[in-house]
Amino acid sequence: MNFFETVYKIVKTIPKGKVASYGQIAKLAGNSKMSRQVGWALHVNPSQGEIPCHRVVMKDGSLTKGFAFGGIEIQRAMLEREGVIVNNDFKVDMKKFGWQSEEGVQNEKRI
Repeated sequence: MNFFETVYKIVKTIPKGKVASYGQIAKLAGNSKMSRQVGWALHVNPSQGEIPCHRVVMKDGSLTKGFAFGGIEIQRAMLEREGVIVNNDFKVDMKKFGWQSEEGVQNEKRI
């Protein structure tokens, strides 16, 4: 399995109502220095309704202005439909809505 495929498998395990950072996904995929590649993988996501790219944000909780599937407003709407609160600065509270590392480690073992 290549890096992009690994990223897609991990992102599919992020539960509704939670978000993860690009760096967190990179670390779970085996290389914590590849957060930009995670972004690129999600940008070219081959399965747009199946891989929940909208659940991946920057480490400070900021939504990405380059959200590939409609822009920052669409990402916000998608997250809010799942119960994630996005503030007026387009940021998510990572302490409240962040996907916990323990969950990621458990899910990684299943991948």
